[in-house]
Amino acid sequence: MRAPPTELEAAALFHARPGKMALRDAQDLMAWPFFSLAKSRRITPIDFRMGEISIRVEATIDHGMATIWDADILIWAASQIVDARDNGLRTSRMMAATPHEILTFIGRGTSAREYGLLKAALDRLQSTTVATSIRQPTERRMHRFSWINEWKERVDNRSRPLGIELVLPDWFYAGIMVDAFVLTIDRAYFDLTGGIERWLYRLVRKHGGRQAHGWSFDLRHLHIKSGSLSAYKRFAFEVRGIVRRQSLPGYRLELGLTQAGEPLLTFKPSHPDPFMRFRKARAAEDNL
Repeated sequence: MRAPPTELEAAALFHARPGKMALRDAQDLMAWPFFSLAKSRRITPIDFRMGEISIRVEATIDHGMATIWDADILIWAASQIVDARDNGLRTSRMMAATPHEILTFIGRGTSAREYGLLKAALDRLQSTTVATSIRQPTERRMHRFSWINEWKERVDNRSRPLGIELVLPDWFYAGIMVDAFVLTIDRAYFDLTGGIERWLYRLVRKHGGRQAHGWSFDLRHLHIKSGSLSAYKRFAFEVRGIVRRQSLPGYRLELGLTQAGEPLLTFKPSHPDPFMRFRKARAAEDNL
């Protein structure tokens, strides 16, 4: 059994802050396959290797693998911690919040059903295990963790609910505490409904950034990098649908061909600086 929290642990608890703030995402999570892209339960591990990068994600039969929708909770955590840090406040990987605060931040409803889905997402994040060489000194050294080390529901001395507490892993917390490893994302991301669509936005935001000429990937490379269980033909069909709808906020996508005749996806900002409004808002806050 876990021992009662010490005074030091209680002092380290970081309470979520109310109000609007920019959404932040961890670049490592945007660039590599860490989550299931399907809403159906996935048990099959993600076993990905590319160059010096190695990632293995494993799930339990009881809960299944953490999904890209579950990762919204990590976006909430990263946004809270980076915003507090930038405002000179103490942060911690031990966080406390109410379900209402988390759900409204990530654009969800606050019904009893949504509360139940939030708890299921926390269970998947806690039970999914990751082993990766990313940010490790040598390729052969792996860092192993779960997306949430532990979480619990809080009550007062009369058993009335106070919210939840969760503990983030060192690997994730260390990454979001470094400016270079975090990017601002568009709040419209939460409106994207497809798993591949959400994954592609994060990849596009990571690689396309504000580069006027954008970035390109051939579709077969993207399929491998997604970690998706979908067959390549199905994956390509879904990407073509995303290109047709132009649904990724802030970016325009085009499909062409490589010199070898393979499908090539090109993406670039739909206007010169899709994140100018975030910096203007931040500058206004700094001048208050």
